[in-house]
Amino acid sequence: MSAIILMTIGIILVVLIICVLVFFIRKMEHLQTEANIQLELRKQAIDNTVAGLKEELGRYQQVLRESEADRSRRFGSIENELKNASVATQKLAETTVRLNNILGNVKLRGQWGERMAEDIIRYAGLIENVNYLKQNVNASMTKPDFTFLLPQDHCINMDVKFPLDNYLQMINAQDGAAQETYEKEFIRNVKDRIKEIQNREYINPSDNTLDFVILFIPNEQVFSFIQEKGPEMMDEALKDKVVLCSPFTLYAVLSVIRQAHEHFRFEKDLKKIIELIGGFIKDYELFKNRFADLGTMLDKLSAQYAEITDKSFKKLDSKIQRIEDHKKGHLAIESPAAEVSDEA
Repeated sequence: MSAIILMTIGIILVVLIICVLVFFIRKMEHLQTEANIQLELRKQAIDNTVAGLKEELGRYQQVLRESEADRSRRFGSIENELKNASVATQKLAETTVRLNNILGNVKLRGQWGERMAEDIIRYAGLIENVNYLKQNVNASMTKPDFTFLLPQDHCINMDVKFPLDNYLQMINAQDGAAQETYEKEFIRNVKDRIKEIQNREYINPSDNTLDFVILFIPNEQVFSFIQEKGPEMMDEALKDKVVLCSPFTLYAVLSVIRQAHEHFRFEKDLKKIIELIGGFIKDYELFKNRFADLGTMLDKLSAQYAEITDKSFKKLDSKIQRIEDHKKGHLAIESPAAEVSDEA
């Protein structure tokens, strides 16, 4: 009996063990399936992430290539700009050397000042031999370089010769004491030049010149330096009837001269127009009176015409009608008294 019980217990244990094994096997299969599903999902997520990274990497590579091309283009442009700047700097250096040579030569400096003044005159709209006269190259040194023609036969003289030697020495001097010495010499040169202009016959009432003369300073920096270091010279020059002009101020003065000339010409044209209008009014009054006389004559002729039409034509038509009636025998011959009464 006990053996059967033991056998039964053994069978039950075996069955239980088998059931537990089956449960664990199924559980493991389920876990394996879920693990495979999770693994597949993670694989897909990783693949998507890798694809996105590849796409982003492609875009970054494209941006990098474009940036590299743009950098090359920019560096090429900068290189060209540097070359152009180098060429411009070389040309500027050459121009500076030529300018220094011009400023260092008194004759060339005078020609340069005349050329600059003439350019400004032309920009101001003035015409040679119409609005201004230029000194002949072989003319006397005491003659003004330019003479500006004004209304009513007046004129203004201008000289463009200006001392710059000591100013250039002052600019190029390395020592402070030397600069101060050249500065004083330059100020003295300017004052002497003003006195020299004043003593010449640039202001001559017999030639209808105005009571001042223009002294052209062909450099704005020099003009500003004179105003800064010697402001009293401007007042002294004005007292001496000498007006200092830089390129900018000369343009303003010439513009005023041109406008004055145009206003004078306009005034002359306006007077001529007024004279023409007066003559027209006089002729118009004569024409109006003659036209009125003609109207009176036409009225008289019209009255005479109406009288002839109303009376003479009717009498003639009546007589013609009587003649026609007599010809046809419609009327008896009337006595002369009747005809006389008809005519009355």
